[in-house]
Amino acid sequence: MPFLGAAAGLLLGRRAPGFVRPLAILPTVAATLLAVLVAVRQGGGEGAGKAPLTVATRLADTGSVPIDLALHIDGFAALVAVLVGVVACCVQIYSTGYLRDDPRYPSYAALVSLFTAAMLLVVYSDDLIVLLVGWEIMGICSYFLVGHYWETAAARSASLKAFLVTKLGDVPFLIGIFALAGDTGTFRISEIYARLTATTSGIPLDHPTLIALLLLAGVAGKSAQFPLHTWLPDAMAGPTPVSALIHAATMVAAGVYFIARLLPVFASSAAALAVLAVMAAITMVGSALAALAQDDIKRVLAYSTVGQLGYMTGALAVDDRGAAVFHLISHGAFKALLFLGAGVIIHAAGTNSLAAMSRMSGLAKRIPDAYWTVTVALLALAAIPPFAGFFSKEAVLGAAEHAATGHTSAVPTGVGWTVLVAGLLTALLTAAYAGRLWLLAFRGKGEQAPDHGRQPVALNAVLWVLFVPTVALGLSYGTLPDWFDGETLTPTLTTSVLGTGAALIGVLVMYGAWRHTSARAARVPLGAVAAHPDAADAVSEVEAIATHEAAYGSIAGVAHVVDSRPPPPRPPPPPRRSRFPPRRRLQRPVRPPRARRRRPRPLPRPRGRRDVRTRRGRCPPPARRGRPPRPDRQRADLSRRAARGLPRPGRGRRPRRSGSL
Repeated sequence: MPFLGAAAGLLLGRRAPGFVRPLAILPTVAATLLAVLVAVRQGGGEGAGKAPLTVATRLADTGSVPIDLALHIDGFAALVAVLVGVVACCVQIYSTGYLRDDPRYPSYAALVSLFTAAMLLVVYSDDLIVLLVGWEIMGICSYFLVGHYWETAAARSASLKAFLVTKLGDVPFLIGIFALAGDTGTFRISEIYARLTATTSGIPLDHPTLIALLLLAGVAGKSAQFPLHTWLPDAMAGPTPVSALIHAATMVAAGVYFIARLLPVFASSAAALAVLAVMAAITMVGSALAALAQDDIKRVLAYSTVGQLGYMTGALAVDDRGAAVFHLISHGAFKALLFLGAGVIIHAAGTNSLAAMSRMSGLAKRIPDAYWTVTVALLALAAIPPFAGFFSKEAVLGAAEHAATGHTSAVPTGVGWTVLVAGLLTALLTAAYAGRLWLLAFRGKGEQAPDHGRQPVALNAVLWVLFVPTVALGLSYGTLPDWFDGETLTPTLTTSVLGTGAALIGVLVMYGAWRHTSARAARVPLGAVAAHPDAADAVSEVEAIATHEAAYGSIAGVAHVVDSRPPPPRPPPPPRRSRFPPRRRLQRPVRPPRARRRRPRPLPRPRGRRDVRTRRGRCPPPARRGRPPRPDRQRADLSRRAARGLPRPGRGRRPRRSGSL
């Protein structure tokens, strides 16, 4: 249904603009309701004893491995589809107020609907080739949505970078799909999973490590894992609702969901699990450190997404896809809330700079709805109980502890320790940058924040809708195993104490650092924030990005400066001075100028009859060759010769020729 809405929106966007918003919202809402009904009907999938729903039809008979248009709905697919539908509905409703004055809103809404349809195809698909189609459609949609503000150089470069980096990972991903189909003889995901997990007649892969690493390269590009993670922070140049859609429930979640569907392929190789664990550890710690150094509020959340995806891949490395998908769902709820709340904060403050917000007082009173909802979402991000982020993150750490102590036979203990240590360190850093964002944004000191009036109802309503799963989703850790593989998701005492203690230490250290630096920063004056307070949200955000440096000068590290002007020309280098004295040049004697010789003026030629009639009295023009002279000119010439006493032409003696005839 979102695909039909996207097609109708593209066709009727300019002819009937009044139908754009209904065509963007209603099909997405209908798809979400159907996803909820399917999830309720599924009632827990394999965990509750109900078999998954599978429907297939032959799409193409290639002669070796056929391609089927197949759909497979189990507990994982049902819950992830509900997450995609809810976040997409919130983004579409939020965009009606956020981009209400944008002239390109019809194409934007159609691309968001197409993005949602592609992700639902990835979630429900049971054939690898059909899944690849949805995988590539999401890449195309992200290119256009990230580059929505194509007038700015940052948006153009960010969209191109996102497209190229993800395509770089898609090349080995495609090779890995064909290699997997060659080893198993099918493209069907459910059949591959059944063959590899069968206890009696399981068929091992011929090249498990090679196939797993090839597939992992594509997942690293799509889910922004090290070393293909650089495109995601730069993608913040697009509109804030697009960032919420990409980070919460669509593009970056597709890679993690793909590994969860084909986890037996990766579990067949201990080397692949080790590579997955190392990649997750580097991604978690590195992104958390990078988030501490960012000044742009959206880039802080972007690096936070990279780190939370590292938690999910870490859970997959210790062979627990239930914990990975649980954290994917809870993270999608509170990360969508954080990004949509950040859009309200940016519009209220007139800038996306945390340094500029720290010198504004009263920002929390201007936007009370965003203040309370974002505060709870940051607590969930920092894994503070009893919010959703605490239970899902503790499920990941509990699975890592289980593997580190040797209770998971298929996972080496080194892999478990790597994920556990990196996860605890990342918990400390995550709480630190979450506390820093909250303190700088809502506890600033200085001039009063500008009053833009109450925010639109659509923006605040969406924030409170996402507030509900952020608070209550973690309490479902006891019932979610019925939709998953049946493994427990209950937090363990050891990891709960260690993880919560690390988070509290990070918050306290950041609070002390903030108290120390805020007193010094208050003495530095802040320049005016160049943004239109009365303009639309998207326009205010674009101008805040474009005037980022002018907002606060060199007070803090400039994180996101956009300047499309060419750089000024460099001054010429100074002349090099020699150590030796300059050589004296001999002066030549100056010669006097030569006198010009005057040429004698030619005598005037006699005027003819033709020249007498002219004004300037020129000499007669010479006769043309090949024509006999005119009779009148010939008579005039004879009379002139007779007057001067000259003989007539042709009457003199001719010279005698020598020689004989």
